[in-house]
Amino acid sequence: MRMHSPSLSELHAFSAAARLGSYSLAAQELYVTQGGISRAIARLEEHLGFALFERQGRRNALTRAGQEYLQAVEPSIMAIEAASAAARRSSNQRNSAPQLRLSVVPTLFSHWLIPRLPDFSARHPGVMLSFAPYRRDDALNAPEIDAWIRVGSHWAPDIAADYVIGRDLVPICHPRDLQGSRAISCAADALTRPLLAHTNYPGNWACWAAAQGIAKDCPQPTADFETVALLVQAVAAGMGVAVVQRCLVEEDLAAGRVAQALDAPVNIERGYFLCRPAARTPSTALKQLRHWILEQAAPRAIPPDGAAPSAPAA
Repeated sequence: MRMHSPSLSELHAFSAAARLGSYSLAAQELYVTQGGISRAIARLEEHLGFALFERQGRRNALTRAGQEYLQAVEPSIMAIEAASAAARRSSNQRNSAPQLRLSVVPTLFSHWLIPRLPDFSARHPGVMLSFAPYRRDDALNAPEIDAWIRVGSHWAPDIAADYVIGRDLVPICHPRDLQGSRAISCAADALTRPLLAHTNYPGNWACWAAAQGIAKDCPQPTADFETVALLVQAVAAGMGVAVVQRCLVEEDLAAGRVAQALDAPVNIERGYFLCRPAARTPSTALKQLRHWILEQAAPRAIPPDGAAPSAPAA
């Protein structure tokens, strides 16, 4: 019998790009290159014989045919994912190896969490870590996932959320911007340079300038970038200055690729939180992860499970 269905990798690329409206964000979620997403969708369109996306400004919007196809195939994609995850969990339980299934915001995952994970594995060698794809509109209640790390500030009563990190914005620049007669020496100096912003958070500069008492003089950003990695790369290339969450640029600062322009951090309300359904009793492995991740974020006393740790004022 002739097979009419495309490959799962192509369907995953299509589903992620449709949900996120961006090939680059889909690539982050699926841990592949943007070119890989583009090629997979091109193969799928050739297989189906019609276009799935059309460009609308910065977004890749679904065509009408693409919307109909997504509605038809996405439930099956989700069912296969859930069944596979459940089968893996059952296998691990039979082998008596505790497993933690986590879903983590890609930016924090790559810039902050991954460099620290060897320490967790060294402390808890019996715990197997497994990572689910990031879904921006996730309801945080999937039974096959133990915990999520998400960006937010306020959470529904049915979600137990611990603030982890990410509430401090710092200005960064190219190291040479701190040298010579035109070196950045105050907030007003920073605002005379080309301002670079994150596409999803264009108000970060206005927030930072307001905290410095110069909100009225804050110009509009001259360029924006879809990811923190691209934003930092632009700063390192000398395009301008940016404000970013400190936890996302620790390695870049330490390596000298960028420099902190001023010792002028600003606390914002949103940050990264470790979340789980409040009604679900955490496993021993999840309690170990919670204690470890809060310790990594800030060396302070860890509150009882379920209580929110102290955090900088929003």
